[in-house]
Amino acid sequence: MHVTLAVWIATIAVLALAVAADLWHGIRYPHAIKTREAAVWVSCIVAATVLFGIGLWYFTGHRYGGEFFAGWITEYSLSVDNLFVFVIILTKFKVPRAYQSQVLLWGVIMALVLRGAFIAAGSAIISKFSWVFYLFGAFLIYTAVKLATGHGGEEDFKENRLLKRVKKAVKTTDDYDGARLVTHVGGHRRFTPMLIVMVAIGSTDLLFALDSIPAIFGLTKEPYIVFTANAFALLGLRQLYFLLGALMDRLVHLSYGLSVILGFIGLKMLFEALHGSGVEHIGPITVPTIGIAASLTVIIGVLAITTVTSLLSTRRNGAPAEAISVETAAGDEVAASKASKHE
Repeated sequence: MHVTLAVWIATIAVLALAVAADLWHGIRYPHAIKTREAAVWVSCIVAATVLFGIGLWYFTGHRYGGEFFAGWITEYSLSVDNLFVFVIILTKFKVPRAYQSQVLLWGVIMALVLRGAFIAAGSAIISKFSWVFYLFGAFLIYTAVKLATGHGGEEDFKENRLLKRVKKAVKTTDDYDGARLVTHVGGHRRFTPMLIVMVAIGSTDLLFALDSIPAIFGLTKEPYIVFTANAFALLGLRQLYFLLGALMDRLVHLSYGLSVILGFIGLKMLFEALHGSGVEHIGPITVPTIGIAASLTVIIGVLAITTVTSLLSTRRNGAPAEAISVETAAGDEVAASKASKHE
């Protein structure tokens, strides 16, 4: 797949413009995003993504179009799983609901920058060292096992070393000042708790990239497809956060579905690495070749099954008693924060 420099520049420019417009709107009009507004945003972004994928399919062929859709669906699914961690972070640090949208927006921007760097590095490494697919495949299978056994993702968010060091080195105010990182107290500049939240979101984005980038490289080796699939998956992430709301508490089997998908992609990468090394048979067993159509079918099928079983399970058992609701978490913190500032 040959992508000219002009196409790269145009693609990045359009995506940067979309992010800039979203950022301007979020800063200019800070507010708690309602379900209807979130639904409109998510619908428009998904529609734009589908149109882009169809255009890619038309101009480059079904192979690359299929790789884009498989990559986007996988990255979008991983992003939904990541939202569980964002819920925990925003609730743990009691971020006012009116400013959660801005926090998520900056988180998306950091994720785009980090993933862009990872994609560039990954492409350079893969082009020179084909054996790295063995490492990527093994890592994805390891991640899949962690998810399946409940030792990864949203269930065990812990403060990493960077976050602990920042909290120890930086003294923050007790209250938020809108979405500002710095405020004035008694004539002196002081950091707000928002700085700690940003560090938590940014460092978590870094961990997410370690999972998502190898996963999509297992579906396509084209840097352009890897980048655009990631970008479209991240663009509507903050609106999706508010759209799903308490529904996230009902996706109880999502981590199992993602573990199956990551394990499947990990095996696919190992099979491709073996073929690249000239290994067609292991004893009497032929090393299989998994095409993009089969990959797309498995990804969509697993997600559909786990979504249905999750909804049926939670409807039968009732909503989790201690579930975190996006609609109510930190909902009254805005008033409390403003009141404390004027005391």
